[in-house]
Amino acid sequence: MPKAKGKSRRHKYSYNLNRKRLYRSARRRAAPRIACSHIRHAWDPHKSVAQNLAEMGLAEDPNKAVPIPKKLSGMEVESDGQQLGKKIVRKPYVVNEMELEASLPEKKSNTLSRDLIDYVRYMIQNHGENYKEMARDEKNYYQDTPKQIKRKINVYKNFYPEEYKNFIASLKPEKMEVQ
Repeated sequence: MPKAKGKSRRHKYSYNLNRKRLYRSARRRAAPRIACSHIRHAWDPHKSVAQNLAEMGLAEDPNKAVPIPKKLSGMEVESDGQQLGKKIVRKPYVVNEMELEASLPEKKSNTLSRDLIDYVRYMIQNHGENYKEMARDEKNYYQDTPKQIKRKINVYKNFYPEEYKNFIASLKPEKMEVQ
């Protein structure tokens, strides 16, 4: 077996490069990746993570924010109820906006592809409930098994129940005319 091209070449080490300094400065410059837009807009890059989160009224360490009560031999040890210095929340709007966003109802964004909908409607229209016949159909391009086709039809039923009922209702008069 031949060797890889780059393996035979000698790699030179640069003795004049201070790697410790490079690593340290790169770590210092790297800002935290913030997913929430409310936090991102209120973030002050000149302050530490702990200071920023404290100003927003958020906890840096969830274990310290909500401590787990310690149990000793079946008895719970109660805390004093004193907090070691309350932190001043300077940016309460961040928490309020996050709570408002969390209280909004979740939008259902799940949809099926147009191809899958057409495929399922074609199969039901031509074969009804006969899944073995559907599996042998020439339009079964992906060679789905009867169980896979049944699963796809059930997904269509769950996603579009109204549309499925209307589709089935429109098929019944056609079958009556044929008989």
